[in-house]
Amino acid sequence: MTSAAPSIRRAYLALSASHALARARVRRATTRFAMILGARARSLLTSLTLVGAVGVAALAGACGTSSATGSASTTASGGTATAQEGKPTVRLYLLSSVAGALEPCGCSKDQLGGIDHLAAFITAEKPKVEQSVLLAAGPLFFLDPTLSPQKATQDKWKAEAMAASLAKLSPLGWAPGVNDYAAGASDLQKLEASAKLARLGSNVTDKAFSQGTIASYPHPGGTLRVGYLGLVDPKALADAASGLQTSAPLDALRERVKAIRADGANLVVVSAAIQRGEALRLVDALPDIDVLVVGKPVEKGDLNDKPKAAQLVGQTLVVETSNHLQTVGVVDLFVREPTPQGQAIKLADAGGVARTEEIVGLTDQIRELENRINGWEKDKVVKVEDLAARKRDLEQLRRKKVDLEKDAPPPPSGSYFRYQLVEVRDSLGVDKDVAAEVLAYYKRVNDHNKTAFADRKPVPVADGQASYMGIENCTSCHAEERAVWNKTQHAKAYETLQKQFVEYNLDCVGCHVTGYEKPGGSTVTAVDKLKDVGCEVCHGPGSLHANDPNKKGLIIVKPEPKTCVSECHHPPHVEGFDPVAKMQQILGPGHGL
Repeated sequence: MTSAAPSIRRAYLALSASHALARARVRRATTRFAMILGARARSLLTSLTLVGAVGVAALAGACGTSSATGSASTTASGGTATAQEGKPTVRLYLLSSVAGALEPCGCSKDQLGGIDHLAAFITAEKPKVEQSVLLAAGPLFFLDPTLSPQKATQDKWKAEAMAASLAKLSPLGWAPGVNDYAAGASDLQKLEASAKLARLGSNVTDKAFSQGTIASYPHPGGTLRVGYLGLVDPKALADAASGLQTSAPLDALRERVKAIRADGANLVVVSAAIQRGEALRLVDALPDIDVLVVGKPVEKGDLNDKPKAAQLVGQTLVVETSNHLQTVGVVDLFVREPTPQGQAIKLADAGGVARTEEIVGLTDQIRELENRINGWEKDKVVKVEDLAARKRDLEQLRRKKVDLEKDAPPPPSGSYFRYQLVEVRDSLGVDKDVAAEVLAYYKRVNDHNKTAFADRKPVPVADGQASYMGIENCTSCHAEERAVWNKTQHAKAYETLQKQFVEYNLDCVGCHVTGYEKPGGSTVTAVDKLKDVGCEVCHGPGSLHANDPNKKGLIIVKPEPKTCVSECHHPPHVEGFDPVAKMQQILGPGHGL
């Protein structure tokens, strides 16, 4: 195959062009990478060269280890606290649009996300901070704004597992999004009680919402009082929660900021489940806010957002983390002055927020290359020495990122803050208690669905149409091809689910069986002959072909590589997937060769 893979072309053309490193490495990267994938890569890199530095920085970096998994430095930050300055007065952990994402779903190495990894990070950081608080914005408990009848029980239990996990992290509250009402107001009340969260909404008139709260944190100069407020999208939430009385965010927030200052707050932190543009206009009009965490009013689907850089709008730090728990914002507040009740204090930026846009862009490029390298490691075309060169290049990118993240000295006087955007990934470790909650959820769903859907049968095949037979029927005529298939990961697809207690999970099973929910195919329970990713996933149902092997047009002889992408191998389940290159890995004698 000599044409450049479309998915690679799109991915690289989408990479950031903002780094000076890119232009310096265009020619070297073009020459090196062309050796990896031959004509296919040369075609791709010709396109890259034409667009200048777009994405080439992503070719230049990775660890020199045996894989491209994340290193211990996993932040896109403006700086961390130094040993000399001591512990911060209080640390804020900020989350945006979590939307029920307990952990990432897919088969890419070191995917971002996982409540167990977040919990491990927060626990490991405890010795570095005196006090901390977790605050979220936007949908927290459910992936979508409505629940499908088939998945309602499973999704409710998933939300319960999320709530139980959050409770272990000492959360303060969140401004809810539309998704949080997917199971109804009564269920939401139970979830927030389980999570030990306060529902924040300064522009909501309802007893279920807190109009604001003040938390006190002692420090050498007295007591720091931080006021926490929330905002919701008035129309979106009013439509989702029948009877909820909401008002315009700006007027309500102006009133509540004034009130909470009068009640003694030295700083004001706002959680806002509104569109980012509206949030930025709010702080322009109301500068008396110190930290604003933004989440979406509604989230739909499982696609992951790219990381966003923090911004300073006047004196307000505006933070929006990546959805689905990919990242967590960390704000350390250092108070070095007396804090009389109600006296506002100003926080200087000692963490280089101005650099975070560049750092976030570099982090995104590193992530892209990590995903590519993870795929190239199994690519039969890639030479070992060329792969090693890519990893050395990636390490150079990582070193540049570390240099950008180096701590700036604190200001000579006055209070200040430091900001980090931390990627939630495997290298943070696993919190055993939270991991146990997640596993208990999987086992609970598995046991339930096995019984609840025991009688679920596939849709009947229309007259004259082919049905699915299973790989054993194919083997009688295609033994050589079967021998090739036996060596692929497709042959173990269902087994991977069984090991994790998710073979009856409606979020998982579809990509690990053949003919899922198709006429004459499989269902969540009816999988006996159709376990694993068999021949018919790519070649189509084979019953008519088996009855008349010599008749043309009854089977897909040469499946298009895009079939892999349309079925299962697409973000967020698989990152950096090159269907042309990956198809080479499932070919062999009698099967395409």
